[in-house]
Amino acid sequence: MNAPRTSRPIGICGMGTYLPRRIRTNEEVADTVGVSADWIHERTGVRTRHVSAPEEAASDLAAAAVRAAAAAANIDAQDISLLICATSTPDELGPATACRIQARTGARFAVALDVSAACSGWLFAVKVAHDWLSQDRHPRYAAVVGVEAYSKFLDPQDRGTSVLFADGAAAAILGPVPEPGGFTDFVLGSDGLLADQVLIPAGGSRNPATPTTLRTGNHFIHMDGRAVSHFIRTTFPRLVHEALNRNHLTLDDLDCVIAHQPNPVLLRRLGHDLGLDDDRLVIVGDRVGNIGAASAPYALAAAASRHRIHPGNRVLITVFGAGMTWGSALLTWNGAPAIHLAPAPARPAALPTTERTRS
Repeated sequence: MNAPRTSRPIGICGMGTYLPRRIRTNEEVADTVGVSADWIHERTGVRTRHVSAPEEAASDLAAAAVRAAAAAANIDAQDISLLICATSTPDELGPATACRIQARTGARFAVALDVSAACSGWLFAVKVAHDWLSQDRHPRYAAVVGVEAYSKFLDPQDRGTSVLFADGAAAAILGPVPEPGGFTDFVLGSDGLLADQVLIPAGGSRNPATPTTLRTGNHFIHMDGRAVSHFIRTTFPRLVHEALNRNHLTLDDLDCVIAHQPNPVLLRRLGHDLGLDDDRLVIVGDRVGNIGAASAPYALAAAASRHRIHPGNRVLITVFGAGMTWGSALLTWNGAPAIHLAPAPARPAALPTTERTRS
């Protein structure tokens, strides 16, 4: 017999982010791919991107973000009952990267698991955590982290990917929040017929690692840029319009729109076409590039930390990524943010740019 649902809505209690210390500039990328730094910025909007240290794996980045989020939510890691990691760049094919994060954070009472939905993964994981906590008679907290270490999987001479993809992590602590806060109206989707548009072809059971796959670069990210751009141009506006129609809202009813950050130039253009001004559509990809499953939560944390969203504000979150996958959700922000800087980690080589946001 199922336990009764919690009577309180499930929302965000705190957020944390982590960016590796090293920054790769457009000048550095341009020297490798044979274009100018201005060319990269004009076409993508990206100015800088962060790159993990050789000894940093996805779980290291994610653990730092989870610790920052837990501190922002004023909870201990042992208060976390569920830990979900969304990533396309796991530490290993197995075990789940979430288990590595669990060990690094001390969240020993959590159930740890991964969600794989590429750049949409964080919102897919939030849906799992939301429903998990909603079914709990005495809900505690869930940590949901999006993380990518894309730099480990980039061909530095591939102009289409090396100018965009980067490393970073962003985490949210979910738990019961006062009404009218919390998440509503999740809609998720996927179309596996488009799975070949962006992928890492080798290293899995379909195409295991061999000297040939290494020599041919099949362990790097491969992307059909034109097809992916078309997918974004059709999917992002559709997600916004459908969310408004389902909830009998207009664009004016949205205080903030959070989107995956594939290309700041394209995203800003699509936002303007929709009628979204720069104050409501959050753009962070210019500073961090495309950090995949971490993009949307990083944008949300940035909006909260810069006081662009306030208690009671209605936030539309939209995501889209490889698979191809997509999703949206409405979030009523439930508290005033408090910003902290986390202490530096023990290892000097992994010094973070870490931010904590409490809602």
